[in-house]
Amino acid sequence: MKLKEMKAGDVGQVSGYSTMDRSYRQKLLQMGLIKGTKFTLVRMAPLGDPAEISINGSSLTLRRAEADALEVEKI
Repeated sequence: MKLKEMKAGDVGQVSGYSTMDRSYRQKLLQMGLIKGTKFTLVRMAPLGDPAEISINGSSLTLRRAEADALEVEKI
């Protein structure tokens, strides 16, 4: 499932990455988006860019390309 398929307030978990670009994957990992990490979708802009998530007590804003590179599952 993609982040854009979730609604504000939903809780999810990172299940993988859909990008094969190692540098881009490394950027996601540096932001704390490691497999198994739980997050809450705070809000999504009307056109899907950007999305704000709460992860480990911090707010993180993701551009559409970053959000689309994540595979998530709803909890």
